[in-house]
Amino acid sequence: MLNENIKTIRKSKGLSQEELAIKLNVVRQTISKWEQGLSVPDADMLISISKVFETPVSTLLGETVVETKADDLKVISEKLEVINLQLANRKATRQKVIHWLFIFLCTVIVAIFAVLIVLNSPYSGWDYSKPETAVIGVVFHAFEWLFVRIAPIVLIGSIVGVCLTRKKE
Repeated sequence: MLNENIKTIRKSKGLSQEELAIKLNVVRQTISKWEQGLSVPDADMLISISKVFETPVSTLLGETVVETKADDLKVISEKLEVINLQLANRKATRQKVIHWLFIFLCTVIVAIFAVLIVLNSPYSGWDYSKPETAVIGVVFHAFEWLFVRIAPIVLIGSIVGVCLTRKKE
C-alpha cells in the first residue's frame, strides 16, 4: 500500500523518480525500491516525503490514493460551466431588475411633476391663521420646493441608468 501510494502521488505531482530523489536527498534507486515494495522509508523519511508531497503521513501509510483521471477533470469542468452559466443568469436578471427600477423611477418623477403642474400649488390660497393648516402648507411647499430642484437631476440620472442597463444584443 505504501509503495503504491508513493508512486501514485509522485506521478500525480508530476515528479520523476529522479526529481523526488533530489528533493529527498536520496538516490533514484532508493525511490525505485520504495515503489517496488523492496524497501520501506524510515519514520523521518516518511515525514520528509509527506512534506514534499504536501500530503499527510496517514495518506501515505493507509489511505488508497486515486489518481485523477481525465473523466474526473471533465466532470469538474462541466460543473464549473454550470456554475458560470448560473452566475451569468444572475447577472442578467440583476441588470434587468435595475433597468426596470430606473424606468419606474423616471415614470414616478414625471407623474409627480404632472400632478404638481395640474394642482398649481393649491396650498398658496389656504388660510394660514390655523396652526394645523400652516404646518401642512409649509410641508407641501417644502416638498414641492425640494422636488422641483432635485427631481430633474434624479430624472437625468435615471435616464442615463436606463441607457446603461439596457440589454445589448
